[in-house]
Amino acid sequence: MTPLLLLLALAAQAAASNKVDIVSVTGCLRESSPNNWTVTNATDPAPSSANAPPAKDIPSTPPAGKNEFKLIGVSEFNLPPHRDHTVILKGLFIKATPMSRLNITSVTTVAATCVAPR
Repeated sequence: MTPLLLLLALAAQAAASNKVDIVSVTGCLRESSPNNWTVTNATDPAPSSANAPPAKDIPSTPPAGKNEFKLIGVSEFNLPPHRDHTVILKGLFIKATPMSRLNITSVTTVAATCVAPR
């Protein structure tokens, strides 16, 4: 393989590993301090689209998970009416330590209460 082809292959590999996936999680929307939002007791991130879920995809019984994610990009959404509700959040998943982040693209209320943690 020529040096140029090797360099192109390595660049393509690096670009693929830096891809940010769009996911969906369901959990309890919490505001820990003004404009500092998290989703707790959240399900594992599942591949998704950025759009709000169709009505048929909203669970009748909200699931509970063990994850917590910091929410970013919240200024575009009116989150206070969803506070302490079980919600489906969709967005860009940013895996990080100590807490992964979700740059949200949609928020949909599933239930007016939060599910107890498992």
